[in-house]
Amino acid sequence: MQAKQTLVRILIIVSFLHISGIPHALSQQKATFNVLAFYTAKHDLAHISFVHEANKWFAQQAAPYHFQYDSTNDWSLLNTNNLAKYQVVIFLDTRPDDSTQRATLENYMQRGGGLLSFHFAGFALTPSTYPQNWDWYHNTLLGAGQYSGNTWHPTPAVLRVENSKHPVTRHLPVTFKSAPNEWYKWEHDLRKNPDIEILLSIDSTSFPLGTGPKQHEIWHSGYYPVVWTNRKYKLLYVNMGHNDIDYDNKTNKELSFQFDNKDYCQLIIDGLFWLAGKKTGKGTLYTVAR
Repeated sequence: MQAKQTLVRILIIVSFLHISGIPHALSQQKATFNVLAFYTAKHDLAHISFVHEANKWFAQQAAPYHFQYDSTNDWSLLNTNNLAKYQVVIFLDTRPDDSTQRATLENYMQRGGGLLSFHFAGFALTPSTYPQNWDWYHNTLLGAGQYSGNTWHPTPAVLRVENSKHPVTRHLPVTFKSAPNEWYKWEHDLRKNPDIEILLSIDSTSFPLGTGPKQHEIWHSGYYPVVWTNRKYKLLYVNMGHNDIDYDNKTNKELSFQFDNKDYCQLIIDGLFWLAGKKTGKGTLYTVAR
């Protein structure tokens, strides 16, 4: 884990790497944008596992896809001067609690900055350690409001693309199977929000979803969006960010990884470029091994 108050800059020099399968046009592309990821990585081993996995994966993709990736657990770096260097911000597992940092993010996005928010970064529940006390983020930006439940144990789901023409989903099949994940449901019906565009939802062939033992954590029907954007902002929320951990046998062994799924990787690469206002190029597919 990186020390607190430290910004880690990950610079990968492509000339020292052996990379195969990258389209020639993409390999000639110059570095085009900068990405800054924030994380906390303090609570829930499944979320911590995802943070470490994501930091490693994004760093690996930086050279072949020509972007700069920085990550930090120093949330004070969420300030106006620092964010001016970046086209995309990522929340890997939580959101800021400081009111100044929150105002900075809102201003950043109103000025056209991009945000990729994963799984627990959308969580809010009053009362809890992460109360719903940030209306702009949870109600206006994400549109989901408070968390209202989840499946358990983490299980794969068949996901359905709702808009195959969107730049984030255009390289995905109509349906695909995800890695195991803890799936969230929300206070608000996103289908009724004209600002929200749902890109992926759980396909009905996934039911029953979850294994229990608590019956309310096994879903048998319903509509559950898992990836969406906001038409007024450069936002991409992705619910998939919870790896499977062997809690039951108390070994805490990592049992699954999100970025082992090729379709998930494609989604994130295309999402990153879309948020940055860049194009990956017609026909460009995710081809870099993890």
